[in-house]
Amino acid sequence: MNKKVHMISLGCPKNRVDTEVMVGMLNGDEAFEVVSNIDDADVVVVNTCGFIDAAKEESVDTILEMTQRKAEGLIKEVVVTGCLSQRYSDDLVKDIPEVDAYLGTKTFTAINDVLHGRVKEKVLITPGSYIMDADVARTNTIRGGTAYLKISEGCSRSCSFCAIPGIRGSQKSRTLDDVVKESNKLVNSGVKEIILLAQDMTSYGIDLDPKNNRDYLIRLLKRLDSEIPDLEWLRLLYMYPWNFTDELLDVFTNADRLLPYIDMPLQHISQKILKSMKRNIKREKQMKLIDRIRAIDDMVLRTTFIVGYPGETDADFKELYDWVEHVEFDRVGVFTYSPEENTAAGLLEDDVEPHVKVERYDALMKLQRDISARKNKEWIGQTTEVIVDGISEEHELVFEGRHYGQAPEIDGVTYLSFEHGGKLPTPGDIVTVQIDQATDYDLSGVIIPDNPLDLTGKNLSIASPK
Repeated sequence: MNKKVHMISLGCPKNRVDTEVMVGMLNGDEAFEVVSNIDDADVVVVNTCGFIDAAKEESVDTILEMTQRKAEGLIKEVVVTGCLSQRYSDDLVKDIPEVDAYLGTKTFTAINDVLHGRVKEKVLITPGSYIMDADVARTNTIRGGTAYLKISEGCSRSCSFCAIPGIRGSQKSRTLDDVVKESNKLVNSGVKEIILLAQDMTSYGIDLDPKNNRDYLIRLLKRLDSEIPDLEWLRLLYMYPWNFTDELLDVFTNADRLLPYIDMPLQHISQKILKSMKRNIKREKQMKLIDRIRAIDDMVLRTTFIVGYPGETDADFKELYDWVEHVEFDRVGVFTYSPEENTAAGLLEDDVEPHVKVERYDALMKLQRDISARKNKEWIGQTTEVIVDGISEEHELVFEGRHYGQAPEIDGVTYLSFEHGGKLPTPGDIVTVQIDQATDYDLSGVIIPDNPLDLTGKNLSIASPK
């Protein structure tokens, strides 16, 4: 009988790609069957995140839940992979010995050998990250017509608060030809939207050609735009403010498939805090860059901030708050600072009281929620293209999708109804929708059919969520 394996992927989309590589490897082995229902599983593989406290807690809780299932006889094996395993394997082995094997960010490709029993070591960890290529039989796990594509691994920056370089190693970029090759494979399999991933997108290619590196990302985007005619949407995540040239902005203006959507984690605006964070960009330059990005028609700008960083005063936070109020970002994520070992900031005194961090988090999120609600209301009455993801996981009688300004799993969604008739959409379809409702983070709209059906006497409508 095949050994049935259930995968749990935690953390960021970059981690999810690693999970998809494991799924592809298991699917290529007749001894295994990957199952979506944990109740059918013999083995559970937990691909963990170890970036910040909240993510670490979620990973540990999940591991403990799986070892409890093992103790109850519901599953036979638990394997832990990913960043938490890479970073804390010694502690995990001591504290959670019930786990059968621990693999890291470079060694997770041994998953088949581990489950076959061919690996004797309980802990298999080596420094760095696995660099996939276009020939890897990765299995896309995102529903609809979307797929992630990771173009580099690791990071060579030294942001004071970030543990990623210590976990995943320095940046290693894939070649232009290899990324284009995988993009073609994805599109030929039916993918309509490709989302490029990197820890530091705007530094892509620097390690490949240190003397002529500033245009590597530009060259990649132009090739993807021109060489893959069946690609509909191209989206970028994690674009940092350095290496963001006017030539790169021109690509956003001129490329046919590149969406006007920029995800740029800025972290703060106070010059004092930016310097302590070792962000390598001054306040004024960051502000000018945002103004240049905002000048692009229909641009949706997403960012993240850290509040409660060591030394952040009331004045520093007010400067950040006032700037967010002025810029009116389309999407904002906020994190409360937590010290991380083996980072420069971890050596600083964590001098902002926990309740102050929470107050600042709440204040910034409330501000952004009001901005988001106002911006969403501006969509009412407009017509836009939406990529259909499928049936909503929250409203089982409703289809949902995303317009160009909504990235999967991190932004809101657009709920779809069919009051004007037409056939039910297929996940992956890109349909024309007229927006008729808006909440703080989500939209609802009516699909405008290309060829309306005669619905006289028929009840095919699916109501939008209230």
